[in-house]
Formats: sequence, C-alpha cells, structure tokens
Amino acid sequence: MEKGIFSGLKVLDCASFIAAPAAATVLSDFGADVIKIEPPGAGDPYRNLPNLPGYPTGEHNFAWLLEARNKKSIALDLAKAEAQAVLYKLVEEADVFITNMPPPVRAKLGITYDHLAHLNDRLIYASFTGYGEKGEEANKPGFDSNAYWARSGLMDLVRADTDTTPARSVAGMGDHPCAMAFYGAIVTALYQREKTGKGSHVASNLMANGVWAASVLAQAKLCGAKFGERRPRERALNAVANHYQCKDGRWLILSLLSEEKQFPALAKCLGREDLINDPRFATKADRHARSVELIKIFDETFATRDLAEWRKILDGNGLVFGVVAILDDIPNDKQMLDNEVLVPFENDTMLTISSPIWIDGAKKVQPRKPPAVGEHSDEILRGAGYDEAAIRQLRGSGAVG
Repeated sequence: MEKGIFSGLKVLDCASFIAAPAAATVLSDFGADVIKIEPPGAGDPYRNLPNLPGYPTGEHNFAWLLEARNKKSIALDLAKAEAQAVLYKLVEEADVFITNMPPPVRAKLGITYDHLAHLNDRLIYASFTGYGEKGEEANKPGFDSNAYWARSGLMDLVRADTDTTPARSVAGMGDHPCAMAFYGAIVTALYQREKTGKGSHVASNLMANGVWAASVLAQAKLCGAKFGERRPRERALNAVANHYQCKDGRWLILSLLSEEKQFPALAKCLGREDLINDPRFATKADRHARSVELIKIFDETFATRDLAEWRKILDGNGLVFGVVAILDDIPNDKQMLDNEVLVPFENDTMLTISSPIWIDGAKKVQPRKPPAVGEHSDEILRGAGYDEAAIRQLRGSGAVG
C-alpha cells in the first residue's frame, strides 16, 4: 500500500457534512492517518444525506464513499467527560484537529482552540465555519447553498437573465472548492510549523470562499464599476462566446477569445464560409453589434448535427469550445480516466473522484472504502494506550461506541 507524502501525519476529523471533512479526505489521499470522530449510533449526520428527498437512490452511500474514504472511525459521545478525556489523549499525539461545529457547540463539548492548544503545542487547529469567527453572525450555521452560493452573489449572478429566478445550487458545489481552500490553509500552517516548531489556529469559511469565487465581478462592484443588464443567451453580446444546442439536444459552448483569428476557421467548420466576407460580420465590432443575428445563424447551424459530430469537426480545427457535460458522460470520460481524475477503490472496480491536485514523486494512496460508525474504536483506543478493561469501561459508560 502506498504511504504517500503525508505518511505519519495524524489528523482528527471532528467535523460533519462536506467542506471540513473533505479537506481531511485530501490529506488522506496523500497518506495522512485520518481518524473520523463521530457520535455513537447513527454517526455523522452526513451519512444520511442520500436518504433525504431529491437525492439519487441506489445501493451505495455515494456521499459517504466520497467524503470518508481512507479514514478510520471512532465513536465518541463528546457530551460525556470520559469521551472528552479520550479525545484529549488523541489530541496529544495529533498533528491536525479539524472541526466545523458551531462555536457554542465546541464550547459545550470541550473542543475549542483554548481547550486543545495547551495539550499539544505543535497542533494545527483547523476551524471551518459558515460566516467566519467574528461579528454578529459568527455562531450562525451555514451550508454551501446559503452561506457560499446565495450570500456571495453567485446565486443571483448565474441566472439565465434578469427575468428568471435565482439559480439553485447542487449538493457540494461550494463545499468542495471550500475544502481545497481549507486544505491549503492546513498545509500552509504545517509549513509554518516546519519553520517555527509551533502549531497554530487556521480558519476558513463558506462566505469568504463564495465571494472569492465571485471575486471578478465583486471586485468590479468594489471599484464602483457600472454593470449592464444580464442578457438571455439569445441576446448575448458575443456569439462566439456562447452556448448552442445540437440536433440531439446536447449543448456545447464556444470560447473563442482570439476572435479575429478564429472566426474564419469557425465559419468554415460550420459550412458557412459566406460569413467570412459577409459585410454584416466583417469585423469584431460588427459581429458584436449584430450578435443577435449571428447567434440565430449559429443556432440554426448547430441544430443540424449531433454533438459527437460537432466535437470531431471543431476539435479538428483547433477551436476552443467545451461540451456541456451531463452526469451520464462522466463514468466513461476517457480524459478523466487517463488523468486519474476518476480512480477505482482498492480491490474494487467502483470509481471515485480523486482530489484535484497531483505532485510528481508523491503517489496518492489507492482509495479505501469508508468505515462503519465506530469501526476502529477499539483499535484507536489501544493505540492511545487503553487496555481492554479500560475499553470495556468506556463502552459500558456509553462514552465510546
């Protein structure tokens, strides 16, 4: 089994749902030993996500497979002093402690930075919140749908036009970028520890990551820029940076930023060489001024062939475009498979999604299936120095599951 660049790094994942635990997952992909701390019984509430209304149904817990791979689980009832004592013992030997519990809950369970920092001066205490740790909303719970997607302006910005309703997010679409930022904070703190020998408190939050994702237009607003109307696709200002529907109902998006150079090639690909010398579209300025006319022409043309045909034609001429993918495309996406974006679980053919970074000479571990609630409780307790009698006592008290 590959050890990875973080082999020997001990991480306590005392978090729930996606962004914070997913940062621990990235660490585990590179070999970190991650212990998932969750309540006895049902465990992390995120385990139940696929059972909520509107989510896909199937025999596998897809959410847990993705976020909890490679981890070990210990079930601790942190409302009990005996369980807190176990946690403190684990913290003494840990490198990273990750949590996204609301500040009042951390205080109640004895897992604030002040509770833990004195136990281990090399500990990286990684805190993730919805809206940051200061101000009147510091204790406010947040999910990516509201704190990332809605609060940042993205929900409003990506709607098709001003007459349509704000665009709904999909599960985890903000959490996973947040996880990468949080991972970056943790790794930066580990680098600082290499220089100073001391641990630290690091933080990130959904709101900050959301406005970072929207930052080009948010910065424009901060600079006092004037904004135009959000136009529907059919009235977009640039026909060669727009999306079009093919004969089979699939969509593609053109992204021709070198328009003066690439417009003739596009016209030839579309079988519309006449557009090259058409005085209506002779220059870039002309094409932009008459974008509605040009979009209509492109709509009629793209509707004559299936997506697969257009892919071959456009790819063969070096034009920049993208397929508007659907989930059915992903399992057989050769480019994703060739680049190990999709990788199989250990001893299985089922694929999972790898974390989106690669480092030469640092192999990732092959993903291992996630644990059951408390699957490794006894193993972890023994490793922390508890004998069998002490383990039985902890189980008897309900502190450990």
